[in-house]
Amino acid sequence: MSEIAIRPEALRDAVAAALGERARSVTVALGEVTAVVNAATYYEAMQILRDAPGCRFDLLSDLCGVDYSTYGDGLWEGARFCVVSHLLSIELNQRVRVKVFCADDDLPAVASVNPLWNSANWFEREAFDLYGIVFEGHEDLRRILTDYGFIGHPFRKDFPISGHVEMRYDAEQRRVVYQPVTIEPREIIPRVIREDNYGEGLN
Repeated sequence: MSEIAIRPEALRDAVAAALGERARSVTVALGEVTAVVNAATYYEAMQILRDAPGCRFDLLSDLCGVDYSTYGDGLWEGARFCVVSHLLSIELNQRVRVKVFCADDDLPAVASVNPLWNSANWFEREAFDLYGIVFEGHEDLRRILTDYGFIGHPFRKDFPISGHVEMRYDAEQRRVVYQPVTIEPREIIPRVIREDNYGEGLN
């Protein structure tokens, strides 16, 4: 294993050269390299990052979904859903972040990278469960955190904070039942209450 990590600018150039036209951009910010790849060639790009001599990213340490619909106070004009992965090369002591934006906001989908890294399995299931992102080619894509009968995807920005349904145990039916949410949504705004002469005479 290499003890000295490659400079971010050199890693950026190596990743850009390996990916070629598959990368929309490869940038450095705060000492970290981020590659944005095309959805159509996402799987191929990830395989190159795993196998190319200057990359050798043999470990996928994280993968998550992102909903950009309210990003920048609603000024975001790109695709709504994104999949972000963090790759590590143990051999070359280097890291890269990879972002791929889903082409369709109504049915967000990208290729599964589980065949490349087994660690992607539960990460992709979590992103599917919480954001509704479909990972094409995943052999066991099902919910992992919410209940089997759960409706919707709770990390989407338009999902209500209180949810759509609530569950409780019904003693008469002797089973768990689902019913519409009975909590009334409200915003809790802290109030500052001061006396009329607050602060007088302190100077």
